[in-house]
Amino acid sequence: MESGGPEVGTAGDRKRSGVGTVFVGTFEHALDDKGRLVLPSTFRARLAGGGILSPYQGCLALWTEPDFRGFVDRLGDKVRERAANPDALRALLANAADVRPDSQGRIAIAPRLRQTYDIAGAVVLNGAGDHVELWKPASWDTVLGAGTQDLADAIATLGIF
Repeated sequence: MESGGPEVGTAGDRKRSGVGTVFVGTFEHALDDKGRLVLPSTFRARLAGGGILSPYQGCLALWTEPDFRGFVDRLGDKVRERAANPDALRALLANAADVRPDSQGRIAIAPRLRQTYDIAGAVVLNGAGDHVELWKPASWDTVLGAGTQDLADAIATLGIF
C-alpha cells in the first residue's frame, strides 16, 4: 500500500524559509526488463518535469532539479571550504543522470547505476525529505533497522520531542 506526503512550499523557497518539497513514505516496486522503475503515485506529480538520479550514501537518490542543485551547491561550498575533497563533487556529477518519467510514471535507471548499487528486481523507494532513496531491499532492511533505534535514541536524548 502506498502512502506519501504533501508538497510544502516550493524548492525555490527552501533557502529562504527552510521549507521545500517533502517526500515521505516507503514503497516496494520492481524494475521491468528494460531497467525502468514505476514511481509511486504520490511522488509522480513532484517529479513529472523530471529529476536527477545520483549516488547518495550507499543508495541512489532521486531529486527534483532545484533540490539537486541545492545539494550540489552545499557540497561545492564544502569543497571551497576544504571540508570536502573536490573528487566527491566530481564523482557525484559524473555519476548523476537526468531522468524524466514516461506517460506511465516510469523512469529508466542507467545500467551502470543499477550495477554499482546492485539494483535489480525489487527496489525499495524511501521518501527522505528533499529526495527519494532507491535501495536494494536487503540493504534497506539493514538501514531501517539501525535507523529505527537511532530515532528512538535521538528522541530520548536530544530533547526534540
